[in-house]
Amino acid sequence: MKLSYLPNGAQNYIDRSDAYLRFIVDKQLTDSALWAKFVEVFKTHEDALDDGWRGEYYGKMMRGACLAYMCRPDDKLYAVLESTVKALIAAADEMGRISTYPVEHELCGWDMWCRKYVLVGSLYFYTICKDDGLKKDILAALCRHLDYIAARIGEDKTPVTATSNWYGGMNSASILEPVVEMYKLTKEPAYIALAKHIIASGGCRDGSVPEAVMKGVLPHELPTTKAYETMSYFEGILAYYELTGEKEYLDLVIKFADLVAENEITLIGCAGCHGEHFDHAAVTQANDVPDKTNMQETCVTVTWMRLSERLLRATGDMKYAERIEASALNALYGAINLFDEEQYCKEEKAFLKGVPFDSYSPLVAARRGVGIGGYKKFASGGYYGCCACIGAAGVALYPLSSVMQSEEGATVLFYHAGEVAIPTEKGELRLVARGSIASGKVAYVVTSAPKGEYALTFRIPSWSKRTLVVLNGESMDRPDSTVTLRREWQVGDRVDVAFDLKAKKHALKDKVAFTYGPFALARDEYKEQDFSAKLRLSEPLLLLPVTPMEGEEVRLLLHTEKGEVLLTDYASCGKHWREEESRIAVWMKA
Repeated sequence: MKLSYLPNGAQNYIDRSDAYLRFIVDKQLTDSALWAKFVEVFKTHEDALDDGWRGEYYGKMMRGACLAYMCRPDDKLYAVLESTVKALIAAADEMGRISTYPVEHELCGWDMWCRKYVLVGSLYFYTICKDDGLKKDILAALCRHLDYIAARIGEDKTPVTATSNWYGGMNSASILEPVVEMYKLTKEPAYIALAKHIIASGGCRDGSVPEAVMKGVLPHELPTTKAYETMSYFEGILAYYELTGEKEYLDLVIKFADLVAENEITLIGCAGCHGEHFDHAAVTQANDVPDKTNMQETCVTVTWMRLSERLLRATGDMKYAERIEASALNALYGAINLFDEEQYCKEEKAFLKGVPFDSYSPLVAARRGVGIGGYKKFASGGYYGCCACIGAAGVALYPLSSVMQSEEGATVLFYHAGEVAIPTEKGELRLVARGSIASGKVAYVVTSAPKGEYALTFRIPSWSKRTLVVLNGESMDRPDSTVTLRREWQVGDRVDVAFDLKAKKHALKDKVAFTYGPFALARDEYKEQDFSAKLRLSEPLLLLPVTPMEGEEVRLLLHTEKGEVLLTDYASCGKHWREEESRIAVWMKA
């Protein structure tokens, strides 16, 4: 079962997902001065000075901004994006290159990576562009940009993995995805030839990553273990499957994603506890680490969400929805810098004015705000970082993919309060939803119903062992991973979904952690006086839900031999990280 997006603006939510999306649009995505800095580096070529990656900022944030526009169309946002894209394509040189590296120092360092993001960001805007003339200009500029690359990279030319000394060239090989997307638009033979070369390269000059995956090699033992770049490469392989329909490529990406899910993804939905690399985090996530350790990178969180969401659309398998949900509600939402806290910059060895996303997320007794990932200064003044640019894509992707269309109807994947307008051949089926996952129940009421039979499918989360689905007061059969209601809907029809929210204990080495449905729970030193006290758990395990405070989704009291310990949803913890006492912990000593 393949899934696809609803029309732009068809979902209008009123919960935290919408509040965070609005926050990022207002705080970041409509900042014209920031966009101007992102474009300026393509004129100054300042990445050549330090083999930098400033050229990625434009494409990363443009992708997120376009997804935000698809989720919630906004004239101001569109105008800023349109102006930015026009400025970018005007920055091309006489050879068609749109690069932050000059010709005499090109195709090295992060040059190909940045050129990838020129394609990525511009192609996303192309999909929302309202001006046919501008669309032609964008595609013409991107063709010149990619033609230059295709003429120099490939079989009997420079290998793609030879264009960077980082991670065996995997960062360069991740250009595969937009190369395939360009072929879908143009059918240019040179582009598919380049795509085939990149796939044949194995992504890494130290060994073929796809071949290793098919042999069952674990992610932390692959020829390169850099999590973000490797997942980006597999996004490209999935795009190649979408183009060709050759199932071997889908099977490869599914196997890779399952290996990552089983061996690397932590309770908060991210990977990498040793820097930004796969490190068998299923085992290492409870390890004690220094307070300023780079781990659980936001770039990894969002790329994992993107890969999972693309697999969800390709297969309709609900396991991918589970993965997206865990990452969004925990690692991603926890990384949003809601209070504009300063962040510690390791390069400057000082706290600097904060960017909208924190780059790293602690798991064992540490503070947020410990680094600005991908930090680079601009020649014109100011600075930015990679995680700050990529975060918007995750914030938009979660609500955007909450309800999707299938061949037989629509599927509710993530549960939010708000309204949804689902197009059918005979008109819109409109639903109003109230409730939340955190409350354990959501109700959908039909407010507009066209004639004819239509199927609504509801995802049944694996974390809810006894989910109850009730249609107009009548309980449905016990569901599996989904329940499908096929009928001629009437105004006033009501579907109630009640979840079985229970706390679950996880044990690893000398520590324990707890989840509550899809929420990872944490202790927060800012909220709790006795933060460092060792847990002395009593049996049977008893966690009592209490009314959440402002900013929290979930608040529970854990009964121990020494009294009650406060646990709240991870995303709400550690937000005031400049406070002296602001450590948080998912994994706690038992």
